Amino acid sequence: MSAKLLHSSRQVEAGVPRSVEFEIAAVAAGEISGPFSQAELGGIFQFSGFLARKNRNSKSLVFHIIDFGNPII
Repeated sequence: MSAKLLHSSRQVEAGVPRSVEFEIAAVAAGEISGPFSQAELGGIFQFSGFLARKNRNSKSLVFHIIDFGNPII
């Protein structure tokens, strides 16, 4: 299953706070694809996984989802 994830956070760089927002392509394969396909669209989740090239010759990255769940606040 493929998706686009939107990240939004506040980070501190060199002592200065900054807003960070980006969108990244993602894939969920294997057992995680079932629960991921049932996740609420627009929901807020915490993901774990890894970045890899889209394909062997690509410079574009894709986030491979290994697990996800609601963030602990």
